[in-house]
Parts: sequence; structure tokens; C-alpha cells
Amino acid sequence: MKLSEWAKRNGVHYQTAWKWARDGTMPVPVVKTATGRYLVLEQPADRDGRAVAYCRVSSADQKADLERQAGRVVTAATGMGLTVSDVVTEVGSGLNGRRPKLARLLRDASVSVIVVEHRDRLARFGLEHLSAALEASGRRIVVIDDAEVEDDLVRDMTEVLTSFCARLYGRRSASRRAKAALRAAREVA
Repeated sequence: MKLSEWAKRNGVHYQTAWKWARDGTMPVPVVKTATGRYLVLEQPADRDGRAVAYCRVSSADQKADLERQAGRVVTAATGMGLTVSDVVTEVGSGLNGRRPKLARLLRDASVSVIVVEHRDRLARFGLEHLSAALEASGRRIVVIDDAEVEDDLVRDMTEVLTSFCARLYGRRSASRRAKAALRAAREVA
């Protein structure tokens, strides 16, 4: 397939894909024809269904980060042996339950693997329940960078406080206020 078509399917800008092909860092096999055109070699489809990358940023001013995030997710997924058939990008808060692209992705039974860069890109909390529900239907979530934040209890408390602060004070200052509340709790204890 043409490099431009591959780039469009995978949510990567054509110039980025061209640079990867030129530098030999493409996450998929690519060949250069005699005319100088790059062609991406077809990957065998996953036997278990489609793998889809889900990338999200919180606000419109971070929209430029979506393309870089998509590139990292596709590269890592390919390195894990997954063939990413589509990249779903969305701008919206992780605390917002109304994310139509994510809902559509979760409803699509042909998607067997959802690949995300960090766990909070998919859901701020409750990822374990979402993962269990998907696994019951033979599907799974792959988190590329699953680094823990200090420990589970602190992470969960931060997520709950952020959610409550977002409802009280607005989404923009929620994270800052949640961290301040945790610092105050640590000082008292």
C-alpha cells in the first residue's frame, strides 16, 4: 500500500511517515521503489480481530500532541506484534463520560484489542472493571506504559479527588486542587 494511505490509516502525518521510511525507523516493513516511492508491505491480519489504537488529549490546545501520541502507540503496538488497523483520536477530558469515539470503539465487536499509551488516556479510574468486561467477551486492553503512580491507593485517591474537585471547581483546576488536598492530608498524618 502507498505510504500516504498507511499514514492516513494509522493517524500519522504523511511527512512523519516519510521521515520514518527514509531513516529506516518505520514500525512496519517498507520498500523503496526504483522511482523513489515508498510502499508499505501488507501485514497479515490478526487472527483474533482488529487491533485499534486509542489516543486522547484533554484539551484543544494539546491537539498537536495527538499525532505524536498516535505515532508512539502504533510503533509500540507493532513492536509487540500487533497490527494496528485503525487509530481513534479524541479530544476530551478523562473525567468526561461522554466521549462518543470511545463509546463507538467499545461497542464495535470486531475490535479485539484496544491499545493505549497510558491507562489514564482511556479512563481515569475504573480501568480494571472495563478491562474485565471486555475480557469476558474475548477482547482486551493493552497499556503500553503501565507505570504505577507511587502506589495503587495514592493513585486511586488522586483520581477520586480530581473527579470531585472537577465537579466543584471546574475541570481546569481539578488536578492542582486534588494534589493540594493530598499534600494537606499527608502533613496532618
